[in-house]
Amino acid sequence: MDLELRHLRIVRTVAEAGSVSKAATMLGLAQPALTAQLKRIERALGGSLFQRDHTGSRPTALGELVLARAQVLLPAVRQLQEEAARLANGGEPGRRYRIGAANGPILGGLVDRLAAAEPDAVIATSTTWSAGELATKVMLGRLDFALIGVCGDMRAPGDEAVAWAQVAVDPVFVLVASTHPLAGEQEVELGRLAGEQWAVTPGDGCFGECFAVAAARAGFTPATIYETDVATCVHLVRVGRAVALCQATFRLSEGLVALPIAGAPLRWGHLLGWHPETPAAETAAAVVGHAKAAHLDAVRHSPPYSNWLDRNPGYGTMP
Repeated sequence: MDLELRHLRIVRTVAEAGSVSKAATMLGLAQPALTAQLKRIERALGGSLFQRDHTGSRPTALGELVLARAQVLLPAVRQLQEEAARLANGGEPGRRYRIGAANGPILGGLVDRLAAAEPDAVIATSTTWSAGELATKVMLGRLDFALIGVCGDMRAPGDEAVAWAQVAVDPVFVLVASTHPLAGEQEVELGRLAGEQWAVTPGDGCFGECFAVAAARAGFTPATIYETDVATCVHLVRVGRAVALCQATFRLSEGLVALPIAGAPLRWGHLLGWHPETPAAETAAAVVGHAKAAHLDAVRHSPPYSNWLDRNPGYGTMP
């Protein structure tokens, strides 16, 4: 097996974490998979890189040598990539922003604000349903920033290696058809939706433990769940086949109503993450500010949420 840069990053992560299990969590991998990968790296280098015991993993002499070289090679390769990007883009462009995001209201506004503030910036975006995947890409240097959502008080993935800033905390509403019997209510008790069918998008959303716990406290177990894309979820709600959880900033179209849930039993936190040892850390404060402004714009475009915030301070865009 030929040694690759990703192998050096794995070795560095194990050394920084102090154990294979913690490193696996940081990298978003199963521990057996990381252990097998580490063994292949050790075979390629001709010896053990770590001494492992009940206290964790400590670098051997060979491991120290590899780590010393990695500290030189990895930053040098990152610098090469940045210089190559500048040359490929015709000279000396502005900063580079590689932003990954899960489904949410912030990305479009963030890109718009960054482009307006830095016209020469090189901005690239990517999306995925998985917050864990985004965190891993930040840790591996494939993304500069990640925009994710977390349900309730759940911890952000990779929080030992990624710096996270809280952009906003929103309540979760219920999306129903305008013809639904509850559509005219100011808010609805979750238990009144016990007999509904639910539509949900895949990913790290509130249809995990948070929703199950909230439903159980309201005295029911959710009925049929349709897992599908956003457009299909909206269609099923509009025609009355299902209801759906939605972010409070969801932009309503004809035939849809967003109902607040009494007591706000479900919350959705918007986080922006970056690796503290990369150039992204230098611009993180400004990017967080743009992200908060983008979220505030989304709130202003959602009258049901704006009205709800007037009665429920403590949510919305973070100061």
